[in-house]
Amino acid sequence: MNNLGVLLDDRYFQHCINRPTPENPARLRRLFPVVKERYNGSLTMVAPREAHTEDIQRVHSAFYLNQVRNHAARTDPFSYDRDTYLMDRSLETARLAAGGCLELADRIMNTSLHHGFALVRPPGHHAEPGRGMGFCILNNVAITAAYLQRVYGLSRILILDFDVHHGNGTQEVFYDSDQVLFVSLHQRDLFPFSGQAGEIGTDNGRGYTINIPVFSQFGDQEYTYLVGTILNNLCEQYLPQIILVSAGYDGHQADSISSTLLSTHWYHTATTLIKQCARELCDNRLLFILEGGYNPESLEESVLATIDSLLQPKAPRVGILHSDRARALLADHPLNQYWTL
Repeated sequence: MNNLGVLLDDRYFQHCINRPTPENPARLRRLFPVVKERYNGSLTMVAPREAHTEDIQRVHSAFYLNQVRNHAARTDPFSYDRDTYLMDRSLETARLAAGGCLELADRIMNTSLHHGFALVRPPGHHAEPGRGMGFCILNNVAITAAYLQRVYGLSRILILDFDVHHGNGTQEVFYDSDQVLFVSLHQRDLFPFSGQAGEIGTDNGRGYTINIPVFSQFGDQEYTYLVGTILNNLCEQYLPQIILVSAGYDGHQADSISSTLLSTHWYHTATTLIKQCARELCDNRLLFILEGGYNPESLEESVLATIDSLLQPKAPRVGILHSDRARALLADHPLNQYWTL
């Protein structure tokens, strides 16, 4: 049995327009054949299914879905949102993206796979229950978490979002829930200009939203300290039943959309840390879902680094060097009221 399943499908290229935009099929067009050739026989290639309306509407309102359909039929693809274009195949492609994540989730839960990586587009973590934005139409990771709650009865789901932008949509979906621990590391003062440290959840969800807004120019050492500290401490207290990762690669130093300085190797390191946590605490259940990454070359290199780490049978423990700058972000953080670091 191959323990890693990777989901990819050329139908994800259907969502496109003939205008320059960072989120376009070129992000993945070269990556797909490289993955197929490089990992032939060493992992399981998975085809997506289309997400059912019932599963989508556990996260998104029927009114919003009707809005998407109506705007997709208009002449101007940016009539709904200045960043998020809609055309006749957009909703169909988004349903395939969300459904592909559910297909991988099913295989992980029935133990035919340990890990999964959904190479999907359009991305999803900015999509709120009643609004799409930031290139996102359907919130793939939130739909997956809600599906795992309904179908498998999971009540402790960890969502780790290391995209350089705050996962505002995912946060909104689970802001009052203690069944999902949402952790977002993102560059401060960047779109969508949310995700302050004081945003910690409400009602039953107080303490279950953890935002770590990092400074521009943070790189491998700072990020490794933050991710390692969070995983090593929070996970042992929360005991997640599965880990979902909103895997954005736009924090790479070669991606012009941000000013953080992560290297390709960092994504291998981070994946190793996350995989160790999944092995020790939740029976290896781990699902990566692609979010951002808008330099095709650095995106390809970083995705391959992630897959290499997921396939590594016995990875050495990662050394976590101290970082005063990173530690300062955690020292007075509101999460200390709810969790021990």
